[in-house]
Amino acid sequence: MNDFSGMLLQANLIGGEWGGADRGATIAVTNPAAGTELGHVPNCGAAETNRAITAATLAFADWSRSDLSFRVDLLHKLHDALMDNQEPLAQLLTAEQGKPLAEARGEIAIGAAYVRWFAEEVRRAKGEIVPAPTADRRLMVTRHPVGVVGAITPWNFPSSMLARKLAPALAAGCTVVAKPATATPFSGLAWGKLCQDVGFPDGVVNILTGSAREIAGAIMASPDVRKVTFTGSTDVGKVLIRQSADTVKKVSMELGGNAPFIVFDDADIDAAIEGAMIAKYRNMGQTCVCTNRFYVQAGVHDAFVARLKEATEAMLVGDGTQDGVVQGPMIDMAGVEKVEEMIADATSKGGKVITGGNRHAKGGTFFEPTIITDASPDMQFATEEIFGPLSAVFKFETEEEAIEAANATEFGLAAYAYTKSLGRTFRLNEGLQYGLIGINSGLITTVEAPFGGLKESGMGKEGGSQGLEDYLSVKYMCVAGLDG
Repeated sequence: MNDFSGMLLQANLIGGEWGGADRGATIAVTNPAAGTELGHVPNCGAAETNRAITAATLAFADWSRSDLSFRVDLLHKLHDALMDNQEPLAQLLTAEQGKPLAEARGEIAIGAAYVRWFAEEVRRAKGEIVPAPTADRRLMVTRHPVGVVGAITPWNFPSSMLARKLAPALAAGCTVVAKPATATPFSGLAWGKLCQDVGFPDGVVNILTGSAREIAGAIMASPDVRKVTFTGSTDVGKVLIRQSADTVKKVSMELGGNAPFIVFDDADIDAAIEGAMIAKYRNMGQTCVCTNRFYVQAGVHDAFVARLKEATEAMLVGDGTQDGVVQGPMIDMAGVEKVEEMIADATSKGGKVITGGNRHAKGGTFFEPTIITDASPDMQFATEEIFGPLSAVFKFETEEEAIEAANATEFGLAAYAYTKSLGRTFRLNEGLQYGLIGINSGLITTVEAPFGGLKESGMGKEGGSQGLEDYLSVKYMCVAGLDG
């Protein structure tokens, strides 16, 4: 195993200085696969957050007016630093989060790709000259950094989720106060070290850990924080949106999902199974774009279920650092108990467990990858996000029935469908109420395209050209008196 000790920072970065919480309190961080303690991070609150906001506000004055070429150069150096340290960063990520090492390496790589993308995309953040109604004036539209950004990231993708927020903010000329999740804080703190190493000025990037309520509360209350970006649950997102009203902050919210995966009779079953395994079981089913509900047309239902069962049972469960492991532990016991609750609910209503269904023999938070058939709309997982390695399979007859069932949720983040029909593909694009739609692919996230949901899955976009716009303010200027 590679040594990641150089990337394990047990302090917070505020105004260019590493330190602990004012009261000396710390939070223990545990390796979910081994059940052992990895280290401790500061348990900070409002006082430390306000200092970080002050540092970011002071740094914004110079950073927002810095040469574009200077910011772009630093972002390219940050990209290179991430890739140069990909292995220790991946080992660290697996140690604190549990996902297989291959997935962790991929997360570091896509995080670096987001940095490079926004370093390139900011060069195209153009304004415009608008034709004026009279000859004596000129109308200009310009874009400017929105200000200090508060970034709150989740535990399931602690590196790449920060990349999608930090990279566009820094490219646009914003400064950042970031709060990683306390379950997986070390991957976030490592970004602070790398930013320092490549030369970002003090105060431009601040990262602190601790009480979510206190840190988020201070961020939301501060008039100096002009933009907040959050990835997490819909319930918490709604609270932050309400709190943003007092200072009229710009917000982007990447919230919960309940992704349908629709398999039509004309689907390539081999491709559908391959996509299903990625869309369902990546990160042990703990992703916001993870398949929550499989809808399989009657003509291929039995064949698909048989193949899904075979592929599911073939997955190796274990410590993510071990060769061949594709399913690690769940993040904590609360996640395990939620999956158990959903299994009990489904079986009480006629659902059939055809594989798995229990805690894994390895103990801890390991759980058997599970499939339940004969799923029905009254079951808990039909409307609630599973966030675990549980596949719920529903049978349907018609295309209209599938689209209606897929949309029967307040969420609208990701949806997947397998079909060979071009006409159906466009009907799905028009009919599915989702911000991300994958046709014949179970892995669709890419830096070049916007990532974000509809309905209660959030607002704003990450990635693509749209991901930069959320960190820019638009100004219009009229210059009159040009008649000679």
